[in-house]
Amino acid sequence: MLNNRKIVSVILCMLLLFCVLAGCTSDNGSIPNHSDTNEVTLSLLIDNQADQEGIRAVVEKIEKKYQIKTDIETRPSGVEGHQVMKTRLATGDMADLVIYNSGSLLQSLNPEEYFVDLKDEPFMRKIVPSFKDSVTVNGKVFGLPLGSAIAGGWLYNKKVYQELGLSVPKTWDELISNSERIKAAGKTAVIGTYRDDWTTQLIVVADYHNVIADDPTFAEDFSVNKAKFSTTPAALRSFEKLSEVYQRGFLNKDFQTATYKEGMKMLIDGTGVQYPMLSSIIMGIAKNYPDKMNDIGFFPQPGDNPEKKGVTVFLPAAIYVNKNTQHLEAAKKWLAYSTSPEGVKTLFAGRSPIGPLAIKGMDDTKDAIPAVKDILSYFQSGLTTPALEYLSPLKGSNLPQITMKVGSGQISAKTGAGLYDKDVELQAKQLGLKGW
Repeated sequence: MLNNRKIVSVILCMLLLFCVLAGCTSDNGSIPNHSDTNEVTLSLLIDNQADQEGIRAVVEKIEKKYQIKTDIETRPSGVEGHQVMKTRLATGDMADLVIYNSGSLLQSLNPEEYFVDLKDEPFMRKIVPSFKDSVTVNGKVFGLPLGSAIAGGWLYNKKVYQELGLSVPKTWDELISNSERIKAAGKTAVIGTYRDDWTTQLIVVADYHNVIADDPTFAEDFSVNKAKFSTTPAALRSFEKLSEVYQRGFLNKDFQTATYKEGMKMLIDGTGVQYPMLSSIIMGIAKNYPDKMNDIGFFPQPGDNPEKKGVTVFLPAAIYVNKNTQHLEAAKKWLAYSTSPEGVKTLFAGRSPIGPLAIKGMDDTKDAIPAVKDILSYFQSGLTTPALEYLSPLKGSNLPQITMKVGSGQISAKTGAGLYDKDVELQAKQLGLKGW
């Protein structure tokens, strides 16, 4: 486990340095020419809210090049999706290929039992170490990155900010002040899209940079049951921020039924001005509202000390191979292509990645859209911290349900933090971690 935030920031900075404009060399980028039966069909399980455009482009290329078809199946997102994953794995009903989180949520799926160890595959040589760490359990490497690193923070409408004379907030108090002025102007200050429960946790998880900035050993202490969210002031503050947004009346009236796609439209229209969100939504904005991209900016979730500002980073999702697949060689060809220069170019065809890639030599950010440039500036300055789920094997699967209750005023921040501590304790005992 990483010892402190500085080491972690260096590793993430290396991610960006690895991903300069150089192309991958042919010896690392070659695709194994295993013989496999013609007309193989693989199944691929993916989140139903994921952007499938790039994935489908890769699927088409793989079919043309290798006569490997891919049937895409979808699963729910959030807590429901996690339960679907666990159920399908336990019953032997899992797809050949699976796209899912890297980090602690992978560990909760018992990957050694269900997924193929890819450690010795040639394509793993191109993957940056920080990502490998996030998909490694007991020395075995189970996933390949699919997509780019993303940031957790706030997207905002720059035109409305300019109209109201607002500046990007450097502290939480400044964010609250901006929100009061937005509310007074008759607009929604903070967009809430609780119909999609995973969006309710953004204010909490995006605050991890601030937690670790104030309490550098929190991740290690948390993992061994020496620190808890409900009793650690810096961690409890994350839940307090979520509660405060509701208590001050900053949310849209329909926040409990609005979807994140509706939230995206509110942000573009300027009827909603600030949206706590993952930067991955930028791709959806670019696709659906290409003429509005210059109107959207990004800032990290502010802490209480402007001297410690930085952004919480989420490593890319990963693609895993089901241990019980009947088409292992075809699955490996699929993965090898996805990490090749052609495969990466296909995945992002016509679009700009929303963060650094975890594949060496594959980044080209010169044409990045404005909000992405805002994010990349923090990578370039080394002002990044991985989300807690990459620093600890623990992330309770019920966090979205808990944050929904805190974020809608059903329970207090302190109660919510306590419930999350109990959720984490259950997971820790299931994993057999020391100290629990």
